[in-house]
Amino acid sequence: MPKPKPVVLELAGREVAISSPDKVWFPEAGITKIEVARYYVAVAEGAVRGVDGRPMQMERYVDGAGAPPFYQKRAPDKRPDWVETVELRFPSMRTADEVVVRDAAALLWVVNLGCLALHPHPVRTTDLDHPDELRIDLDPVPGVEWPQIRDVAEAARQVLAEHGLLSWPKTSGSRGLHLLVRLQPKWVFPDVRRAALAVAREVERRMPGRATAKWWKEERVGVFLDYNQNAKDRTVASAYSVRARPDARVSMPLAWDEVSACEPADFTIRTVPARFAERGDAHARIDEVAGDLGSLLGLADVLEAEMGEAPWPPHYPKAEREPPRVQPSRAKKAGPTGTGRRKPTKPTIIVAESEDEGSARAGLDRWRERNPQAAALLEPHHVLVDKMRGRYRTWTRIRINLEAVPEGDRPAQGTPDPNDAPKMEWG
Repeated sequence: MPKPKPVVLELAGREVAISSPDKVWFPEAGITKIEVARYYVAVAEGAVRGVDGRPMQMERYVDGAGAPPFYQKRAPDKRPDWVETVELRFPSMRTADEVVVRDAAALLWVVNLGCLALHPHPVRTTDLDHPDELRIDLDPVPGVEWPQIRDVAEAARQVLAEHGLLSWPKTSGSRGLHLLVRLQPKWVFPDVRRAALAVAREVERRMPGRATAKWWKEERVGVFLDYNQNAKDRTVASAYSVRARPDARVSMPLAWDEVSACEPADFTIRTVPARFAERGDAHARIDEVAGDLGSLLGLADVLEAEMGEAPWPPHYPKAEREPPRVQPSRAKKAGPTGTGRRKPTKPTIIVAESEDEGSARAGLDRWRERNPQAAALLEPHHVLVDKMRGRYRTWTRIRINLEAVPEGDRPAQGTPDPNDAPKMEWG
């Protein structure tokens, strides 16, 4: 059978070939690769604004949204001479020449590589050490409904506004919301992270039981404000990014007066282009005002004096005054002799690990069938779904917090089913 001919799209004064245009990238919605490409053409003005001049980590779904992706920091050696790159240095001290998108042609070029979502860093090529964007990532625990997420977003907006900062909301394209704050590029990554942590802690104080700044999943309730997304080398999906969900949902920029009535599922590849053509980009003016972090860092000083440092992501250098970097279910507790004999503070077991999230969730269903009495006592937040990320790929780990199950009735830790996550490959 002959190989399908590429479809050539002309934009920004260049021709970009879309290979395998009829390849189905979203099986349930029947959306093809060329449909994804044409979506990005339709929203190119807004999508480029979200990534313009920023190094970009590529998350490549070469077989579409139904297959696992792989991560690629380094730009491919074979690329057009008009695709810009910049050398970025990571906390590991490795370096990589990452792609930088500045126009619609470069945008389509990365989409053709299998990049559904766009993952830019919060810096520009003109200053790689000082972020010009603070990101508040609202990540709800299982069972939290959309109205609560919107309430927490409004609380975060108020905290930011009290410290002179203008925030721009967008749906994450999954279950949460992102708030973007343009900054003067005067502060280093640790300062921006401290500021985001201060927002998270202040919102938690104002909304106890509904919002949380707790890093460990088994300690979270309500909506987690992920301050660590502001650590160096962390990225979030940018505006108009397509997410690998069955309905081809989009990370949709919004005006604040739209947040209270919106539903994330309304924004997909097939619905957003018409909205964009009619209303334009809700974030069209995002670059007009760059905020000052001074006031918010003052709040960070106060809260840090009261509460200390908060955990950093794995693989980052240990911070001064940082608490033990170990999840509560694996924490050590000193015995009467002073030895650190391991004594979990949360009765957590691992039930599934797989590179394929669908297989891991099927394993969770089998665990529930094998343990119906324990499963009946679980609330949604007792099921902890972790995206474990290596250097190139991700896999899904599913844990169960059994604190709601009487101690004598708790299922023991067995071999995870499935147990096919090749962790050693990524280290």
